[in-house]
Amino acid sequence: MYMFNNRITIESREILERYLNGFEYGTSGTSFSVMYMWRDINKFSWDIIGEYMCMSGISHLELGHGIIEQFLFPPLTATGWYDPSKLRETIYAAREIFEKHGEKFSIRLLPEHMIPVIEEALPGKMIFKDDRANHDYVYLKKDLIDLKGRKYHRKKNHLNYFHNNYEYEYVPLTSGMKDEVMRFINEFNARKNIPEHEMDMLLLEMKAMEDVFENIEKVGYLAGAIRMNDRIEALSVGGRLGACTVTEHVEKANIEYRGLYQAICNEFCKHLPEDIVYINREEDMDLPNLRKAKLSLKPVTMVKKYVACFKQA
Repeated sequence: MYMFNNRITIESREILERYLNGFEYGTSGTSFSVMYMWRDINKFSWDIIGEYMCMSGISHLELGHGIIEQFLFPPLTATGWYDPSKLRETIYAAREIFEKHGEKFSIRLLPEHMIPVIEEALPGKMIFKDDRANHDYVYLKKDLIDLKGRKYHRKKNHLNYFHNNYEYEYVPLTSGMKDEVMRFINEFNARKNIPEHEMDMLLLEMKAMEDVFENIEKVGYLAGAIRMNDRIEALSVGGRLGACTVTEHVEKANIEYRGLYQAICNEFCKHLPEDIVYINREEDMDLPNLRKAKLSLKPVTMVKKYVACFKQA
């Protein structure tokens, strides 16, 4: 079910980016590139209510338990600031829409620095719960390129092994390469041995990827691949987030090649625009192996996110 009237489309990019870029949210979900990519899987929809844009979606973390919950993103501003009384009006109006649809109201993916904004609009009305599974991992681009120091010793060894044992080329991805990309993604998924609900998500992701690579230039993705023996064996897809950050949405590599994951990460960062300082590699979704992998890259900071709910009367 879509909560609001408007969908995420290429044609709506201009107005969406006006609000998405109107404030330094800093969270991986607040970029057009990620919203377009997952618009169908997460049932994203939006409306402008009063002074602010309201965006809703489905929380994917509960899907494996058979639970589908709608949530509201933090209302988005196009002006760089929030008026407490007008924000309060927007939140109450959004809650009313949720209730008319029989949905429990919550604001999710709320960055920590916005808690005072919500508190000023609704003093004492809401409770805020730390949402650790959705914290974003943020790295210095330079760290992921240089891999200097003891903390990156293992990563550097894997990368050096790759460089010393394989021939490859890094290429920017274009829409004309869609068929080649989808062949790689199909083969990548075929090697997976995961629970049924995770495979269902992979199939939905595959459909999303097909659309992404058909419209890669129109949406403004930053993407590249490693070719080996004239075949794509790794790829990375990201998009701009705020003034000096790129969010990496997708990273896949053929694990048959030692060091290939380190190589695609390294090459992707090397080929980003010079003004990019940080890489946001998104959340770990409370998956132990993913958390371990993201921590092993030594983030310089975590973007903490919260769930905000109205206190019970």
